[in-house]
Amino acid sequence: MINLPNNKVKNSYFTKIFQLNCGGRLLSIDKPIVMGILNITPDSFFDGGKYQNISDILARAQQIIDEGAEIIDIGAFSSRPGGQILSLKEEKERLYPALEQIREKFPEAILSVDTFRAEIAKEVVANFSVNMINDISAGEMDADMFETIAQLKVPYILMHMKGKPQTMQQNPEYENLMQEIMFYFAEKVDLLSQMGVSDLILDPGFGFGKTLNHNYELLAKLHEFKIFEKPLMVGLSRKSMIYKYLNTKPDNALNGTTSLNTIALLNGANILRVHDVKEAKETITLIDKLNQVDGFS
Repeated sequence: MINLPNNKVKNSYFTKIFQLNCGGRLLSIDKPIVMGILNITPDSFFDGGKYQNISDILARAQQIIDEGAEIIDIGAFSSRPGGQILSLKEEKERLYPALEQIREKFPEAILSVDTFRAEIAKEVVANFSVNMINDISAGEMDADMFETIAQLKVPYILMHMKGKPQTMQQNPEYENLMQEIMFYFAEKVDLLSQMGVSDLILDPGFGFGKTLNHNYELLAKLHEFKIFEKPLMVGLSRKSMIYKYLNTKPDNALNGTTSLNTIALLNGANILRVHDVKEAKETITLIDKLNQVDGFS
């Protein structure tokens, strides 16, 4: 703990201000922010099939904005464990009409697209002014992704995943969980830095190639990722590490999500990727207030 000049001790869950160039728009992260999930998929684990027509998609985007999310993350394929990889053609057919309507109605919204495909990343930035790319594979599923991101000059979210969605939960093993993930990110960040990419966001990938115990170890040691000096995003929302452990279902996992998001924020998370924006914003507000109390540690 550092004594500040006014002799007040701060336990700040957020000690570094990040600024991301989102395709010409500056996103300043001076305290944690929220990314609202908009799944236009028929098979996502929680809300699959809920947003299939344009009116429902636009209503969901409006809800995310109204509840205070700084970013809307739009995904056209489900990365749930065991899920099948969507073809390039199908992903475009789902994603592009939705993006066209969202961008037309919400021209000022900061949009992220959840895709591992370089071709889609390039086209959504060019055609729909998408502001950032969220890649669950960190370039592992498309060899052209890093070069594409370097050309696009938009923020890039790298997620750690061991294996692929179809197989990642089939007995994942690590000799040293944190060491392996740290080395993974170190190599990726170094390579992208050499390519001129600096606007990076790290996502440790809760539930992606990790057992229940792996997930909780990762959460407990989340603060270790501060060494990279990059924004840290966590996606805990209604995941199986909550509902399976509590012997319930995703529909009943909001309370657990809020509990784990609180822990993540106290351990250095900068972006919460969530289904429930209002509750996440309230969590950030309350922790921010707590952080203002003298002597909180």
